[in-house]
Amino acid sequence: MNEAYHIPVLLDEVIENLNIKPNGIYVDCTFGGGGHSRMILEKLGENGRLVAFDQDADARKNVPADDRVLFVPQNFRHLQRFLKLNGIEKVDGLLADLGVSSHQFDEGERGFSTRYDAPMDMRMDQRQTKTAYDVVSEYSEQQLHKLFEQYGEVTNAKTLARTIVEVRKTTSLKTINGFKAGVSGVVKGNPNKYFAQVFQALRIEVNDEMGALKELLVQLPVVLKPGARVAIITFHSIEDRLVKVYFRDNSFDLSEDNPFTMSEKEVTLKPVNKKPIVASQQELKRNPRSRSAKLRVAERV
Repeated sequence: MNEAYHIPVLLDEVIENLNIKPNGIYVDCTFGGGGHSRMILEKLGENGRLVAFDQDADARKNVPADDRVLFVPQNFRHLQRFLKLNGIEKVDGLLADLGVSSHQFDEGERGFSTRYDAPMDMRMDQRQTKTAYDVVSEYSEQQLHKLFEQYGEVTNAKTLARTIVEVRKTTSLKTINGFKAGVSGVVKGNPNKYFAQVFQALRIEVNDEMGALKELLVQLPVVLKPGARVAIITFHSIEDRLVKVYFRDNSFDLSEDNPFTMSEKEVTLKPVNKKPIVASQQELKRNPRSRSAKLRVAERV
């Protein structure tokens, strides 16, 4: 486990809830530093298997020399496709830690952190073309307003969007410092918190994180064996809401049930925990980044 890369969040809680069978097949959708994977491997016997997904090329360096591990350098939205390519139809459990790794925040040139001056990049997968600069330089005022409001919960999202559209006519927003200077006049409250929300929104958009999460969730009933469990760790309310609703309703449709319809929806997943599991005080002291982590677990019916 590479703790310099990333300290795994809610590690004991994840392992406990996955109910790992020694001969089972498990998937870590977000391998990162390999912390969660290492603990899964410790619970697996010699016939157990672990499939690890990660779209970030840097994560490959952390893959252990273990014949039980299959590393897939792809986004987890392609889960079923790559399982099938490797002869796997169903799995005994699955984990997804949706947080950005400490490594990604600490590698200044990646553009994830407001602490460094670097290109406005924010790509998890360096093979993709869209960057944060493309978003702030090409999106319309309406598109920018919507993404800052929805993905960053930025208080003055409309004003920020209008400002970006005006500023980019005369100022380069290619770098983090250039962007921050360009919009400095509309920053509300604590600048660090404000830019953290703005950067979160841009990162989610650049990497289509909501689209990928939805695609993962709808594949779960297909790839999980009956009785298999899925554990998903989220770090902001938008993700948590998606996971909560899908685990509860097996769909993303929030419409009210019609009392005049008799058809019953097939239940394929049921939540294991009604309330999300959060970090203990001990973990919060050891790893402050765990403070916003929420773990939800569901079981395949």
